[in-house]
Amino acid sequence: MPQEGTAQLVQNLPRFHDPNLIVGTEGFSDAGVYRLREDLFIVQSLDFFPPLVDDPFVFGQIAAANSLSDVYAMGAQPTTALNIVGFPDNELELSILAEILRGGCDRVAAAGAVIVGGHTVRDTEIKYGLSVTGVVQPQYLLTNQRAQPGDALVLTKALGTGFVTTANKAGRCPDESFAVACASMIQLNVSGRDAAREFQANASTDVTGFGLVGHTGEMAEASGVTAVLEVARLPILPGAETLVQPGNRTRANRSNREFAQDRLRIEGQPDELRMEFMFDPQTSGGLLISVPPQRADDLVAYARHAGAGAACIVGSIISRQAAQIIIRP
Repeated sequence: MPQEGTAQLVQNLPRFHDPNLIVGTEGFSDAGVYRLREDLFIVQSLDFFPPLVDDPFVFGQIAAANSLSDVYAMGAQPTTALNIVGFPDNELELSILAEILRGGCDRVAAAGAVIVGGHTVRDTEIKYGLSVTGVVQPQYLLTNQRAQPGDALVLTKALGTGFVTTANKAGRCPDESFAVACASMIQLNVSGRDAAREFQANASTDVTGFGLVGHTGEMAEASGVTAVLEVARLPILPGAETLVQPGNRTRANRSNREFAQDRLRIEGQPDELRMEFMFDPQTSGGLLISVPPQRADDLVAYARHAGAGAACIVGSIISRQAAQIIIRP
């Protein structure tokens, strides 16, 4: 669903008033947070989608990593997960589903969590994901609501998964580019979470279907600030720049651009091709972390050492302007 439609639906839902509800539907947060004790919060999220790769095991890995990412974005540790499955068992062999679930198990185990069950329904197409519960101590909780003017913005994964997977479906993607994109989507965001904790980041969110511009805009709106993104700094998946063609741009790419249009200002003359990656919908993308500038370089170095090799500074936070996001060369 387009970002604007989702936002309107969520904002119009009835609000729950519970003193232990720390983070609910307001502020476009990545997950909900509920206080169990003064020293322990639970974090809950859910995500699922149709396959974007043909290999069922790899699809299971990607979908699980994507679902786990919301919990990492909140600074939490995943603990349990439930499988969510739609599967046309009257058309496809159950061995395909077994491989999808095996891929999900692989990523959940790598996260140090456990799968405790799930639910499957017959559907006309395959869908898979997880409902994830995590835990976090209050001092480690991160949201997208506390970015501060002066902060640097760090992105922990390269952009371009939307272009790559769309091109691959049409047979237009080199095998090497596709393999690199899959490796990125499978990678857990634990390194970004640990870096954000270690260097006391102010805010965090994960970059997924609304693209870098969409999720940056959510952080800016929730925090009451303006975000500046620098096109030349963007990390891009190897080979993805050759795939920025109209035929490889999805409907989500267009809706991300349309939603952001009235909320951004473009300064100077940014590279048009590279700027397209800001609107590209990501699957299991990186964390976008807002951190005081004096700690940004150390956070990047830590994240890279921990496995997030594409981590880099992509912009900054300034006091609120007329535009939510400013794009500069």
